[in-house]
Amino acid sequence: MMNTYVIGHRNPDTDAICSAMAYADLLQRTTNPGAVAAACGTANLRTKFVLKKAGLNHPRLLMDVRPTTGDVCRRNVLSGRADEPFMEVYRRMQQHRLKALPILDSDRKLVGLVSLMRLMHLLIPDEQDLGEQRMLQSTLARIRSVLGGTFQHEVESQRHDQFVMFIGAMSRDGFEDRIKNYPAGKLIVLVGDRPSIQTPAIEMGVRAVIVTGGFKMNADLVAMAKEKGVAVISSPLDTAMTALLVRTAKPVSEAMQTDVISFRTNELIHTIRDEVQDAGQDLFPVLDDEDRLVGVFAKSDMIDPQPARLILVDHNEYSQAVQGASEAQILEVIDHHRIGGGLMSREPIRFINDVVGSTCTMIARLFRQQAMMPDAPIALCMASGIISDTLYLQSPTTTDVDRDMLAWLSHYVDVDLDSYAREFFAEGSTLSISSVEDVLASDRKTYTENDWTIAVSQAEELGMERFYERKQELVKSLEEYVKSNAIDFACLMITDITTQSSLLLVSGNAKIIGAIDYPAVDRNLYDLPGIVSRKKQLLPQLMWILNRVHK
Repeated sequence: MMNTYVIGHRNPDTDAICSAMAYADLLQRTTNPGAVAAACGTANLRTKFVLKKAGLNHPRLLMDVRPTTGDVCRRNVLSGRADEPFMEVYRRMQQHRLKALPILDSDRKLVGLVSLMRLMHLLIPDEQDLGEQRMLQSTLARIRSVLGGTFQHEVESQRHDQFVMFIGAMSRDGFEDRIKNYPAGKLIVLVGDRPSIQTPAIEMGVRAVIVTGGFKMNADLVAMAKEKGVAVISSPLDTAMTALLVRTAKPVSEAMQTDVISFRTNELIHTIRDEVQDAGQDLFPVLDDEDRLVGVFAKSDMIDPQPARLILVDHNEYSQAVQGASEAQILEVIDHHRIGGGLMSREPIRFINDVVGSTCTMIARLFRQQAMMPDAPIALCMASGIISDTLYLQSPTTTDVDRDMLAWLSHYVDVDLDSYAREFFAEGSTLSISSVEDVLASDRKTYTENDWTIAVSQAEELGMERFYERKQELVKSLEEYVKSNAIDFACLMITDITTQSSLLLVSGNAKIIGAIDYPAVDRNLYDLPGIVSRKKQLLPQLMWILNRVHK
C-alpha cells in the first residue's frame, strides 16, 4: 500500500505538526491505514516540549516529495553472487524472465551487474576470443554440479583451478600428440566410453577425466586414476552437451560488469533522467549510504513515476507547501487560513477551510463527528495546537468552536490544561537560544499577492528584552534574506504573550514599507498594540497594502 503523507507547511509551528499527527492517527484508525504524519522541517522548541510531554516521536521529516530513485525502484530483488556458476545464475534469470541481475557480496553490497548478453558472451565469444574457449576457471565440484554427474574418484573438488578443456574425439596417437602442448595438471579431458583415450589421459596425469554419455570408467582405470591422482566424473550427457555445460561452470564474475551506474535512494528522478536514458545499461541499482542494495529500476520505470499522495494541513498555498507539492497528488486540504497560492487539482478533493483559531480544532471536531475518542497523547497534541495558535484562547482569532473543542479534549488528556499552558509558553524563548536565521525561519510563511512576494515570520516571547538585545542581528539577517531569496519584502512579528501586543521588524521594498501605517518605533520597526495574530490581524493589512502599491 502506498503511503499518504499528512503534512503541514514549511517551517512548521505547533499547530502544523500536531494537526498532521492527529489527522494521520484518525485516518489510520478509520479509512486510510497507510496515512503517515510528516513535517516539512524540524519542530521548534515549544513543539518539542509538546512531543516530549505527550510521549510522541517527531513525525517523518519530509523536505521534498518529488519522485526519487527510492520511490520508483523495485525492492524485492533477486540477486547473485560473484562465485556462482554461470548456469545457476542463467537459470534464475530465465525462470523469472530477467534481462539483468545485480551481483552482491555477503553483506549485500553491490559488486557488479550481469546481463543476459554478457552471459551469452561466455558461451559464444567474439571471433578473436575463440582461443579462450578451452580455458575454464572453476572447481571440479561446480563442474559436476552443472552436469548433474557423479564422481567415480574425487580429488580436491573444491579447489579453484584454471582448467584447459580438451575433447578426446580422435585416435590414441593423435590424442597423445596433441595434449603434449598443454600442461597435464590443468587438463580436463572429455571422452566417451573409449579406454584407448582414457588410458593415456590418466597415464599423463591430467587433472580430470569426464566420461560422457552416461558411461562409467571401468574399475581398472579408476584404480589407475587413484594412483595418479586423476579425478573421474561420469556425465549423463553426450559429449557435445557436456562440453557446452562445462563452460557454464565458469563463475558469473567472468561476465560481470563492474563499472555499474548506480544511485542513492534520495536522488530526484528529474535530475538523473538524461543520464539513465543515455546509458547502455538495462538495470540500475539503488543503494543505501553503505552501498547495500535497496532495489533496482529500469528505464521504463522513469516514464511516469507515481506521484506522492499528500494531505495538506494548516496551509493551502504551494509557496508554503513541501517542495514538489505541485507535482504530487493532493487528496485533501484542512486549513484555517486564507485561500490562495494557486492550488489546483485534476479531480475533486476534500477541501475544508473554516474560520477557527487552529487546524487542531478542525481535526478534533472530525474525531468527535466520527465518535472516535483520541488517545491521551493525541488529545494533548491537538490541545497544544489550539493553545498555541489561539494563545490559550486569548487571541482575536479564537472562536466558540475553539473553546468547545479544547473543553472536549480536556476530558482525554492526562494534564491540567491551565498549568500545562503556562509551561508551554514558558518553554524555551526562541530568541534566547536560537540563531537569528533560525528565529526568522522557525515560523515563516511566504505569500504572493498582486505580483509581490513577501515572507512573514512570527516569534512569541514572554517580554521584549531578548528582542532588543538581538535587534541589530535580526535586522541584518532579515535584509540578507530578502536579497538572497529575491523577494520583495520580509518581516518578523515579535509577539509579547504577557502584554498581548507585538512589534514588527521589516525589510525590503521601500514602497511597501512606506505604506505601513502602524506607529513607528525606530527605523523599519513598528508598534502593533493589541495585535497578536498574523493570520487575522497582520496579514489582512499587508494584503491591503500589496493590492494598492504597484511595482
